[in-house]
This record gives sequence, C-alpha cells and structure tokens, in this order.
Amino acid sequence: MVELSSGVIAFKEWDVICEALEGGRQSVILRKGGIHEGREGFSFAHEEFVLFPTRFHAQGEFVTVPGVTAKPEWEIGEEVVITSRVKVTKAVTLTNWEEVAKLSDQHIWKEDVIRDRFFWEGKGMASGSIHVAYVTVEKLDEPIRFEYTKKYGGCRSWVELDV
Repeated sequence: MVELSSGVIAFKEWDVICEALEGGRQSVILRKGGIHEGREGFSFAHEEFVLFPTRFHAQGEFVTVPGVTAKPEWEIGEEVVITSRVKVTKAVTLTNWEEVAKLSDQHIWKEDVIRDRFFWEGKGMASGSIHVAYVTVEKLDEPIRFEYTKKYGGCRSWVELDV
C-alpha cells in the first residue's frame, strides 16, 4: 500500500464501482477527471492505492447492475470503511472510441455514460479521450476505518487519509 509520512493514498470512486472491482465484475477503472484535479488534470498518479467508496444518490442510473441501493452522501463524523487495495498493472489514455468500446465486458458502466465522458471537453480535458487503468484488487487483511471529514469531499480523485 502506498503510504506517505502522514497517511495512505486513496482513490475516490463510486461505492457501486468499488463493489464491482472488489467482486471481480470490473477489472478497469475509467476516469475523465474531477473538477478539482488541478492544472495538470487527472492521471493515474499512483501505482497502488486503496479504494475510497463515495456515495452519489443516482449511481444506479449510470451502471448496468440492477437494483443498486442508493446510499446517502457521507456526513461529517460518519465512519468510512475501506476494504480493498488496488494495484495498477497498466495505465493509458485512450483516444479512439472503438478501443474504449471494446472494454465493455471489463466494467459495469452504461455505454452512454462512458461515451459522454469520452467526448466531454472542459476544465483542461480534451474531447475524445479517457484514462484507463487495468487493475488488480485485493481485500485488505484489516479494513481501514476513519471518520469522514470535509477534507475528503469535493470532486477530486485522490485524497490522503490520515490513518
């Protein structure tokens, strides 16, 4: 696990995607980038990290998994439990939609959602591209538990956990 002097590197991803990665139903992470990624934009900046499950009320509308139960967004003081570690075996930026479409059996996203992200442009991100990490996921021997605080919020992909 990537550890810094004061914490652990975590990648924020929707709870339903974390479950799919942990359960073997997904083997890639697709990311365009978060609003607060900084001037350089998004990249898979770490080869190893833990998955920080985020909550978004409409997650079920964007994935092919039926019956996704919506969970309320994290509240300050709630206990967050992290259960898995990710190792990136390869990270690329794809600029050909046909290559992205061929990944459909490796993730649970609906095609129109990935297509919208692929062709979205803004905040320094070019249309016609998406970042892909091919990953392996393993359960942690002991879950990481901590209180949710405001610093873990916002639309950014990477956070450092003070655990």
